[in-house]
Amino acid sequence: MEQLDDDLVQRLHEELRDSYDEELELELEDRSVDALAGLAAGKLAPSSSEERAARRQYFSELFRLQGELVKLQDWVVSTRHKAVILFEGRDAAGKGGVIKRITQRLNPRVCRVAALPAPNDRERTQWYFQRYVAHLPAAGEIVLFDRSWYNRAGVERVMGFCTDDQYEEFFRSTPEFERMLVRSGIQVIKYWFSITDDEQRLRFMSRIHDPLKQWKLSPMDLESRRRWEDYTRAKEVMLERTHITEAPWWVVEADDKKKARLNCIHHLLGQMPYQEVDHPAIELPPRERHDDYSRRPVPRELLVPQVY
Repeated sequence: MEQLDDDLVQRLHEELRDSYDEELELELEDRSVDALAGLAAGKLAPSSSEERAARRQYFSELFRLQGELVKLQDWVVSTRHKAVILFEGRDAAGKGGVIKRITQRLNPRVCRVAALPAPNDRERTQWYFQRYVAHLPAAGEIVLFDRSWYNRAGVERVMGFCTDDQYEEFFRSTPEFERMLVRSGIQVIKYWFSITDDEQRLRFMSRIHDPLKQWKLSPMDLESRRRWEDYTRAKEVMLERTHITEAPWWVVEADDKKKARLNCIHHLLGQMPYQEVDHPAIELPPRERHDDYSRRPVPRELLVPQVY
């Protein structure tokens, strides 16, 4: 196992603190940021006052942006807008983290995630884009692709899962495919999450040493680490050949995960001319009561044991 120096240990502690933050965010609605920051810090080495202040600022801005995302969702439903948002980047670049923050407060029937597995034998014989088309949005929907058809330009190219002819055909077809989507009324937004060599190493080390994250490391992830330069070349070609006016690429600097999340969400909100939608005041109707009804007790054998 790799020997850990003091600086790396400190960075791993920061990564673990971030992990606690990620899980605690869902519980923040009814608690103060100060209390939860203290809880998270208590699990590990104490964090500085500057770190606690930065954490509070991050949460405050995250919640504000998530409130705007709710307004965006209402506007999408009201106007029957259709949007596809692609998230691409190296392994451990933070794509899943920002997708989680975007969808965290939204209706999954309006904003849903498409994370497709590797194609099966039948799908490999289909038109390349066919399995992605099935996940495109209807009116009033947003679809977030956690990786997308750009797999062919990245992992398939680097790992030799496609031929040279298939690779070149992808670059001929993709700009036209995306223009066709835009002409049909689907807005296409593409994000590449960019991290440095050192940052990816740190995040992989964090996954190795965190039992809750080890499942995220696949043999393909480890091989991608070895082929860093091959992925860099593939990414550069991809951005050059598929950056089109109708669906441009946007690069998110993602070495700082929290700043990357905030910057990406802020930018995403600026890509749609959403406005706050007025809703009628909600009033809870009185419950109807009937004298001829009495609630039956739940059989004890059906109850989940109260272990906690």
